[in-house]
Amino acid sequence: MEIKQLKDQTEFDEQEVTSFDKKQTFPVTLKFDNVVYKIKTKNQGFCNRTWINKSKLEEKIILKGVTGEVAPGEMLAMLGPSGSGKTTLLNALGRRLGGDLSGSITYNGRPFSNAMNRRTGFVTQDDKFHPHLTVTETLIFTALLRLPQSFTLEEKIRQAKEVIFQLGLTKCKNNIIGGAFIRGVSGGERKRVSIGQEMLINPSLLFLDEPTSGLDSRSAQQVVSILLELARGGRTVLMSIHQPSMNIFYMFHKILLLSDGNPIYFGKTEKSMEYFSNIGYSISNANTNPADFLLDLAEGVCLGGSDSEKGIMEIKQELVSAYKTNLLDRIKEELLETGNLQLTQFEEQMDEKQFGQWNTSWIQQFLVLLKRDLKERKHESFSSLNVGQILVFSCICGLLWWQSSSTHLQDQMGFLFFYSLFWSVRPFYNSMPTFPEERMMLAKERSSSMYRLSSYFIAKTVADLPMELVLPTVFVIITYWMGGLKPTAEHFFKTLFVILYSALVSQGVGLALGAVVMNIRAALKFGSVIVETFFLASGFYVQNVPKFISWCKYISPTYFTYKLLLASQYKADDLYQCGPNNVTCKIGSYPAIEKIGLGNEAISIIALTVMLVGYRVIAYLALMRIGVAR
Repeated sequence: MEIKQLKDQTEFDEQEVTSFDKKQTFPVTLKFDNVVYKIKTKNQGFCNRTWINKSKLEEKIILKGVTGEVAPGEMLAMLGPSGSGKTTLLNALGRRLGGDLSGSITYNGRPFSNAMNRRTGFVTQDDKFHPHLTVTETLIFTALLRLPQSFTLEEKIRQAKEVIFQLGLTKCKNNIIGGAFIRGVSGGERKRVSIGQEMLINPSLLFLDEPTSGLDSRSAQQVVSILLELARGGRTVLMSIHQPSMNIFYMFHKILLLSDGNPIYFGKTEKSMEYFSNIGYSISNANTNPADFLLDLAEGVCLGGSDSEKGIMEIKQELVSAYKTNLLDRIKEELLETGNLQLTQFEEQMDEKQFGQWNTSWIQQFLVLLKRDLKERKHESFSSLNVGQILVFSCICGLLWWQSSSTHLQDQMGFLFFYSLFWSVRPFYNSMPTFPEERMMLAKERSSSMYRLSSYFIAKTVADLPMELVLPTVFVIITYWMGGLKPTAEHFFKTLFVILYSALVSQGVGLALGAVVMNIRAALKFGSVIVETFFLASGFYVQNVPKFISWCKYISPTYFTYKLLLASQYKADDLYQCGPNNVTCKIGSYPAIEKIGLGNEAISIIALTVMLVGYRVIAYLALMRIGVAR
């Protein structure tokens, strides 16, 4: 069904909607005990008057024994200054963190599983969307991928309807999401769309990383109010948050305060001020935001305390020591008291066997992703600016090489080389940012088991075909006849085939480089070296290439493209005017052509085919690095 038809179905009666707090959810109690996370860091030093990279690794502890529990119906906020470990802990509890992680993390008394993953929503701090898709389209595509095959299409649409209404997105449902340079929905609406993508699966466990980041106070309060309603519906909600307002602070059922990876408070929100007052740290002004007071404490600063480095460290050590003395034993006792009850409930309701790794089949994933990519890419590929650029440039090229003929053989060779050059560069630079730009989105969606990497990769490759094939075809149609190349169908279609095939190969080179480097700026610099090397080794600029570097041409798509383009126009026995008085010579003896050689087109096509497949295989293998910690 077309997305336009799906969008039309989002008109509905408010009475049809089931509110979040009335939806049946599977209760999940999350417990974490003595969670420790370590990373290895490299040091560089100066030794023996030369810079040396000392491969010695130093161990840094990010989380230092964090313990706690969150029950259904509760909303936990992780507070702390930047670098305190909030996001790291959230990722660890959401099973999105690899590396040296120790301690016990259980979900209803059991480790993480496919079934629990299906019931878990994770909202990242950076809201990554396709900018040209509307709110409705974004949520529908997500529903088609994340909801299991047992759901009918109508049920998936209904789920998207309810989320749009419950999150207050009805007014902007037909607006595009937008991006850095594209005007779209507001920041608060973007955050609600991000939450909506997770609410489509009606999660029992919801993680949010800085959900109020970048929002004004009103939008932030609206978002947290929605999360509070979700918790009241029996869900377990955890979030990291940096500096909440006083109104938001008292919405939390529990808070966990971190300082340099150490927990210094865990418990009910309303008892936090009393606890710190009892250990000697009282809030001096009743109008002070408690969250600001706690953040100051976590940084080792308090009213009347020393701001020196020694004073800061003493305060932090006192807070850590007080936590271990006054709170830790009680927290551990509470973990033991509730363990057996939740485990029994889990065993009675949960059937792990009914949950596989993927929600939908490979072909369904491919078709949905293809439709989504085509809808997004058409705005970039066939924008008026892009099409206008090709049309204008085609006319300029046609006029520069207007009706060149075999009497101007060098000009025609330059024309054909420009063909190979232009349609090597353009697809290369167009495709190179593809995977770096979508890296965060890919990691996010893959971590939710939305689709297989193979279905994503094939859909992305196929969706790029219109841009990579239509525009070169238009360019060749305009310039071929203006440039005076051989006016027969056979020669025209041979030339067109070579250009299209070359564009696909160059696209693969760009995809491979982008996937390997995963940094647009670095890829551009590295890519310029590769492209220029390919051009120089192609036999047009330098014909007498030294043997020790001549091998470069055999890995250059431009070399084989140029060779095929020459073969599409000339044969070795064709004649050209090589002197006065209509003296003619064989084209095969022309020095520049003789160096490259005519014939053996099959070898060139095979070489390009190997590159067409090989570079895409490299891109796919590089994308496999973007794994998901389980």
